[in-house]
Amino acid sequence: MLTKTECNQRIIRLQQQLQSGGIDGALLIFPIDIYYFTGTRQNSTLWIPATGNPFLLVRKSLSRALKESMIEDTRPFPSSKELPSLFAEGVKKIGITFDVVPVAQYNFYAKALPGREFVDISGINRELRSVKSTWELARMKASGEMVCDIFRQVPEFLKPGMRELDLSAEFECRLRKAGNEGYVRMRAFNQELFMGLAVSSLTAGEPGFFDGAVTGLGLSSASPHGASRTEIPLNSPIILDYAGISNGYIVDITRIFCLGTLSDELLHAFTTALAIQQQLVENLKPGAICEELFFTSLEMAGAAGLESCYMGAPGENAKFVGHGVGLELDEYPVLAQGFKAPLQAGQTIAIEPKFVIPGQGVIGIENTYAVSDGGGIKLTDLPDDIVYL
Repeated sequence: MLTKTECNQRIIRLQQQLQSGGIDGALLIFPIDIYYFTGTRQNSTLWIPATGNPFLLVRKSLSRALKESMIEDTRPFPSSKELPSLFAEGVKKIGITFDVVPVAQYNFYAKALPGREFVDISGINRELRSVKSTWELARMKASGEMVCDIFRQVPEFLKPGMRELDLSAEFECRLRKAGNEGYVRMRAFNQELFMGLAVSSLTAGEPGFFDGAVTGLGLSSASPHGASRTEIPLNSPIILDYAGISNGYIVDITRIFCLGTLSDELLHAFTTALAIQQQLVENLKPGAICEELFFTSLEMAGAAGLESCYMGAPGENAKFVGHGVGLELDEYPVLAQGFKAPLQAGQTIAIEPKFVIPGQGVIGIENTYAVSDGGGIKLTDLPDDIVYL
């Protein structure tokens, strides 16, 4: 459970940002943002003034929020007529996370709180959340240990004749029994993910909506992501890409398995992926520019003759090689073209150089790291080697 000290430190950092921007307070209604600042994920609205004490207004469940919330002033959500009286007359500029707030919700608060100016604090919120405390890093390390333990068990159940669906179901069953919470929360609109994916050469390169290197065929056009009913072939890469989640905190990890042997071309791509990962990890230091790290990876893929299939099927390439993780799968920072921000100590990033080789499948690696003065600290402590069965 979130501690009172941890909660207070987060609120203080946000208040400092609000004061710097001349914003009178933050009105947070997105569930995972509320959890970050309060320790409870109940249906509620959180007000954090630039100075003074916050309050949490709970629609449901108030009884559970009172048990979990680190906010002393936790109370029922008032009627819309009573809501304006909770905000001082001096509150004129209110911050809202425009990146996730639906128009209907925005209109409700704009009508309920007339005469106020609503401004976007999405960037402030995401930047603040990107830097993890010692407490958060411990939660993420626990998530890493849990999911890595299930990866170690794969040789016990991966057998010839299995379908992708059979493999994913067994992996997910064991991961769930180990305590994986399953909610792979994502901030980006139109993105969704069911725990992870287990795909093989016949389907791994199937393009799709998912903003990553690998989508998979899925089970239908309504669920076009992840494992399918296709039987896993011999002598081809099997990619397991899963999120480990405990206490809400996510780590992201990918490993390659094979029933048989792999071609020289696939092994060349895998060696290149490992080299890219190593280069990036050595430079996951405060001050490194995210975009430059991505371009470095792109240059290495090009030097290996693999640029066209880097981070996606040719023509479907994702324009990143690493993404922030934490309470959401797609946090800041992003090692991507156009993301020019410098890294900060304590940020956590999933590095995932992958190649989609037409006609042969997907191969690559992914691990989650914490940024430090000495380079990336691995939070998914498992050997990177291909596992042959």
